[in-house]
Formats: sequence, structure tokens, C-alpha cells
Amino acid sequence: MKALVYEGVETLGVRDVPMPELRDGQSLVRITASGICGSDMHAYLGHDARRPAPLILGHEAAGIIEGGPRDGVRVTINPLVNCGVCTACRAGRENLCPERLIISMPPREGAFAQYVAMRDENLIVVPDHVPLEKAALAEPLAVSWHSVRLGLEAMDHGLGQSALVVGGGAIGLAAALALKAQGIEDVTIAEPNDARRAYLIERCGQHAVAVGTGSHTIVIDAVGYAATRAIASERCCPGGVIVHIGLGEDLGGLDVRRMTLQEITFIGTYTYTSQDFRDTCAAIFDGSLGPLDWTEQRSLTDGPQAFAALRAGAVAAPKIILDPWA
Repeated sequence: MKALVYEGVETLGVRDVPMPELRDGQSLVRITASGICGSDMHAYLGHDARRPAPLILGHEAAGIIEGGPRDGVRVTINPLVNCGVCTACRAGRENLCPERLIISMPPREGAFAQYVAMRDENLIVVPDHVPLEKAALAEPLAVSWHSVRLGLEAMDHGLGQSALVVGGGAIGLAAALALKAQGIEDVTIAEPNDARRAYLIERCGQHAVAVGTGSHTIVIDAVGYAATRAIASERCCPGGVIVHIGLGEDLGGLDVRRMTLQEITFIGTYTYTSQDFRDTCAAIFDGSLGPLDWTEQRSLTDGPQAFAALRAGAVAAPKIILDPWA
């Protein structure tokens, strides 16, 4: 099969690789849409030791089951594989499973390929009226859905219901959509990139600004750099909640003194539970998250150029979707 292989820092190549081997309880999925994630970019830049070269990246995918009793079924993939028996899994917090694995990390190759093998319980059936390129957004949308859910559960709604999202990429936009779907109407996205900000306003109908101002009950950092954490520290109101999704860099930015004196809650969030993923899919399928028409489609063979364009900040759309068959 054809795959886009990460071969070293800022180096990708389209290669012929062996077909995945099926195990018991797995199905072979013919990938038709696979999104480029920020974590794929981190690996591409050599910033993720968990993803060493050579490796097939990609974990935001949808496609069609090929072969077996479910042949022809359209599915989106929950790429997070857990043990199912540990304390976290039994508590419904599978994302905290100590044995968790995700495709695009060894030993599991990713979805920038024509086929992926995935266990059946991680495959969500996609209704016929939902295009598979939209179903491929389930993973990044679930990340933000989970984060918003945790943030709103911790938030004192009596202090106000204003939200600031720092970063207007796919996760930031998804957070804004999830906030609105979960009942918060006053949502602002802070995005310094002029082209991306204009896209958010004109194409996505979002309230987007270059720099966040004011005081907000919940602030979501969808970037995760020291500078964005500093913004979150400054713009979160007393008694408010900072939700941290981004994995840009490890240290710096938080004003711990202000957080302590103003009783600001900080929540780190990672991926999603199985229930969050199912709830996100339901919201996609019933239209609660909007038209989801803010992606840019490219062929898998254009993958190296797509990554380079993202690296250069030359992509306005929040998400690029790769088609392995185009």
C-alpha cells in the first residue's frame, strides 16, 4: 500500500509499505480521509520523542471497512487503544490508562496510509448522510469536546459565562464549537495569524481577534506555549478556569501567584474518554457542531508540501485532510 512516511526532521516521503496485519477482533479500514494534527507537526519538526522516524504518522481518520462480516461499513476511528481492565478504564477514564496506545506511535503505525488495522470497538459507524472527510474530524473535535466538558464541570457559572480560546487552529476552533454546543454563547478566539483569523471570521462565523482582552470565566489554551499560558493566566477571571490542551512546550508562562491569590483552577486535559468520542460523533452526525466545512483537502502524495506549508504558516484553513487515493 501507499503511505506517507516520516523519515527525519522535516522530511516526509510517499513510499510503498507492507499492508497492515490483522489480529483477532480487528477490521481492515480503507482510509479515505486523514487529518494532519498538531502532534503530527511536532513529530515532523523533531519535537516528539514518542514518534521516532521512520514512522507513519496520522491518527485522525475515517474510511470504509474492507473484508469480513462488516465489509463496506463506513466508519470513523477512535485511535486511542486502552487495556479495558485497569482502574482508569473501569472508571470510564480510558484516556488515563497506563497502557494506552494511539496509532501513529510505535508499535502502531498511523493513518497517513491507504489502510489501517483497528480493533472493532474503536470503530464508530458513520451515517450515509455524513461525508467521511467530516467524520475524520471526530478525533480533534473529541479532544476539544472532552476539554470543554471538564472545564465547564469545574466552572462556577455564577461568576459569568464568557470564554476565551487561545489559538485558532483546528483544536481551538473545535473548542469554540464545543463551548457553544455545550451552552456557552459568549466565545472569543484569539488568533494572531491574519489569514487564519480572517478565515475563522468569514468562513467559520467565529468571533476572532488578534489579541485576547478582558476577563473570562473559562480560558482554553489550545496552543500550549509559555506565551499562550501567560495570556491564559492574565485573562482568566478570579475564580475562573484555565483548560490546557496544547502541547507546544513544557515550561513557562503560568502566573502561579495570581492563580493562587485569585483561586483560578488549572486543568490539563489529554485526548478523550470513549464516551466523549461517542458524544462527539453524535454531535457531528446531528449537526450540533455546525457544517464542519472548514477543511482543505489534498492528496496524500501532496503530504510533504502540505506539512511544509503548515510549517511556513501559509495555510488559512484550520485543518488539512489528506486523501490516500487521490
